[in-house]
Amino acid sequence: MSETNTTWTLVLAAGEGSRLQALTTTAAGTSVPKQFCSLFDGPALLHEALRRASCLADESRTCVIVAEQHRQWWRETLATLPDRNVIVQPWNRGTAIGILLPLLHILERDRDARIVLLPSDHLVRQEAVLADALRAALERLRTCPGEPLLMGIVPEEIDPELGYIVPGERDRQGARTVAGFVEKPPFAQARELIRAGALWNTFIVVARGQALMALLQARIGDTVSAIEAAIAHDRGRSDAGALAALYERLPSIDFSRDIVAGQEAALRVVAVPPCGWSDLGTPQRVEEALRRGPQCAPRTIPPRAGGAWLSLAAQHHRLQTHHQAAGA
Repeated sequence: MSETNTTWTLVLAAGEGSRLQALTTTAAGTSVPKQFCSLFDGPALLHEALRRASCLADESRTCVIVAEQHRQWWRETLATLPDRNVIVQPWNRGTAIGILLPLLHILERDRDARIVLLPSDHLVRQEAVLADALRAALERLRTCPGEPLLMGIVPEEIDPELGYIVPGERDRQGARTVAGFVEKPPFAQARELIRAGALWNTFIVVARGQALMALLQARIGDTVSAIEAAIAHDRGRSDAGALAALYERLPSIDFSRDIVAGQEAALRVVAVPPCGWSDLGTPQRVEEALRRGPQCAPRTIPPRAGGAWLSLAAQHHRLQTHHQAAGA
């Protein structure tokens, strides 16, 4: 099997998007996770993530992790993917479990898989810049298969609401070791971190599937074994329910806080040039993205992106109008 044919993308789309509920709750009171919203009036952010993934792997090797309770929002967008590439969680149990479950499915199909983890709720204005960096990271895995690569964006501004990766020494392949992580530092500390070369933590990861599994095994080995056993039990059974029963007992486990932190020696970080990236993680960052306007490149909406998406631009305008009227 060629290296190209071992490249998989894993789009993470099971989150609740609770930090943006003010902008993603409709006038009727329905809360829509932000990955199923559009920034302006185009495709949902999830569709943009699938477009991003398509630059690296075809649909046969593009997997998406989603939550059952969100089915009404993801069903249409994911209709063209093979059924087994849409991995449905009974409930969201944090980003670590959201990676582990589809990772087990991918490794069962391809033990040599190279995987790109892509969150589904990001804005990237210069997609080509990020795509080039991801392809270079995949190429690096040929010579350094055991080191997961964190994709860190060169900061474009001081943002105390983001996480930062502190790079260490440069290795012979051009990546850097990871000296540490700083989550949401005060403004002054964020400024000093940037001056020292710190990068925005994007939660985009490029790694061999086996190397990702090693990180998870090191911290939550019992959970890995329990999910493997539940999958095996449910396979081919008409009364499958072991995985759902297990999920009822699972705690929420965060990949950055509970898995990656403390395992810096096993990681590398790759600097991605500024590319207009935002995680749209707070109302303030959404407002800034809206102020800057749509991406420069014209966007077309293919058939599978159809649907009545909740536009964050329209929601923002509605809320502003409401607040202005209330203050009048």
